[in-house]
Amino acid sequence: MSSVSNLFSAGRERTFQLKARKEAGTAAPVWQAPQFVTCKKCERRATRQVWAKSLYVCPNCGMHQPIGGYYRLSLVLDHGSFQELDAGLAPKNVLDFPGYDEKLSAQQHKTGLEEAVVTACGRIGGVPVVAAVLDSRFFMGSMSSAVGEKITRAIEHAGAKHMPLVIFSASGGARMQEGIFSLMQMAKTTAALERFSEKGGLFISVLTHPTTGGVTASFASLGDIMLAEPDALIGFAGPRVIEQTIGEKLPDGFQRSEFQLEHGFVDAVVPRNKMRETLAQLLQLHASGRKRN
Repeated sequence: MSSVSNLFSAGRERTFQLKARKEAGTAAPVWQAPQFVTCKKCERRATRQVWAKSLYVCPNCGMHQPIGGYYRLSLVLDHGSFQELDAGLAPKNVLDFPGYDEKLSAQQHKTGLEEAVVTACGRIGGVPVVAAVLDSRFFMGSMSSAVGEKITRAIEHAGAKHMPLVIFSASGGARMQEGIFSLMQMAKTTAALERFSEKGGLFISVLTHPTTGGVTASFASLGDIMLAEPDALIGFAGPRVIEQTIGEKLPDGFQRSEFQLEHGFVDAVVPRNKMRETLAQLLQLHASGRKRN
């Protein structure tokens, strides 16, 4: 029975790693013509191989480029520990919004995802954990009713199994094609986190570029520990909207990770190549503390 289980686990890990490599652009044959990726900040180019080696952090200016959900999980989860949750939960056109079905189909074909979030069980530094990643390639990581449901189920699973929860956020906010059903997910996920907190659960929120709108105004801001990647835009409304509203020029770096750290909104700014190590230390400290109690 154990050999069958091992085969199943090995197959699951191969599928997971293949998805991660596809998102990283490294799933092609050993040799191929060099592909160049241009940094959106400094506009300098480097080969995809160089970008992949640097974990998609610009080798010239250090800009952290958004990355796919499976790829991000592959960077932090212990090898062989990935178990996806609610993989088949897909969005629905609840309001019969014109053109929404076609756009969903196009996004699914483009990204290989069913929705803008991937949720999973796994281990980080040997500590069992429930992890969720919002993927900005899919409708800018916007929160649909399906995204809210998957996040809520991940929170509830973590509570039921007494496991810590880690959520990587990257979002433009609520998904307009779902109207009030999307906005309702703010209250839904927040209530789930309150129940999780009452049970003594640990929630580590990791804010990546960009984290805005209803996601910032709900679960992303409720971490017991708040981490952020460097230079990530974090806020409810964007700087341009605020400047137009108040009629004033905002200071340089406004709403960026370092600004939020200086003003106490996040606890630490962690580079991508240090994220797994940082999460492992925090989770191991929490696990040892629970054992002593």
